Amino acid sequence: MDIKRYEELKNSVQEIIDLIATKDNKEANNKLTSVSEILDELLDHAEEDEELIEISRYQVLLNQLYQKINAE
Repeated sequence: MDIKRYEELKNSVQEIIDLIATKDNKEANNKLTSVSEILDELLDHAEEDEELIEISRYQVLLNQLYQKINAE
């Protein structure tokens, strides 16, 4: 498991949350799309169960953030 990639992913998700908080939904949506692509890449190369579990957690979180962005 590439710890550095997951740390970057965590930071990017925090940026999305911060953008939502400042009502910059367009930029939040752009960032979310970028993070989703990174997550898909990680999923393609995941080999261990713990990686799949971590990725699924981020997928759920990104889905909730997507709903939050598009609800406003």
